[in-house]
Amino acid sequence: MIRLRRGLPALLLAVALAVLALPGVASWLMGGTQGPYPVARLWALALDHAALSLAGVLPAALIGLALGVVVTRPGGRGLRGAADAAAAVAQAVPPVVVVALAVPAFGFGWAPTVLALMLYGIMPVLRATVGALEAVPPETRLAAEAVGLSPGQVLREVELALAWPLVLDGLRVALVLAVATAAVGALAGAATLGTPIVIGLQNQNAVLVLQGAAATASLAFLAEALLLMAVPARE
Repeated sequence: MIRLRRGLPALLLAVALAVLALPGVASWLMGGTQGPYPVARLWALALDHAALSLAGVLPAALIGLALGVVVTRPGGRGLRGAADAAAAVAQAVPPVVVVALAVPAFGFGWAPTVLALMLYGIMPVLRATVGALEAVPPETRLAAEAVGLSPGQVLREVELALAWPLVLDGLRVALVLAVATAAVGALAGAATLGTPIVIGLQNQNAVLVLQGAAATASLAFLAEALLLMAVPARE
């Protein structure tokens, strides 16, 4: 019940925005003078958009989690500054710029967008992992070592177990950012909810722009709601 309440506001926003993206509603709001995007095609684009977002956020999660673990180990603390700087630079570059620069190397389609989403998602996962692991009480680690656990066991069975709720918060942020940003993939020829936005801008069709923007925001809020309802609240 608590999880449902946590995700309910985002879920209601997702539903409201999905209604806004419906052809009849969007066309009515824009005066009904331009042709809307069919629901079936919007649904297909939403599925492609979600898959593309996951393809970008999964490597970002793995890299961010791995870097977070490395820089919190005694032998890797010296790399903390370099890892933070690299993640900050990766997020500072706008995804649309990354997509534009990656097209000559990777061609049109998913690859440039996956690269942009991966770079954009590393920082929230890295920061969450580092903060969560550093929040584990030192006496807890010492107690685990005292009962004979190896460093690897202490990390897996104690530190990550205690840090996991905070790490999941970072993963949630990375996923929502990826869903909200994946629309730029339409500029590289990827089928996303940014496709009607691009077509609408090219043809001066405000209905398509409204549908694409509302559907993208709806999917982002839906991802937020589902993760809030799936992840236990921190004590």
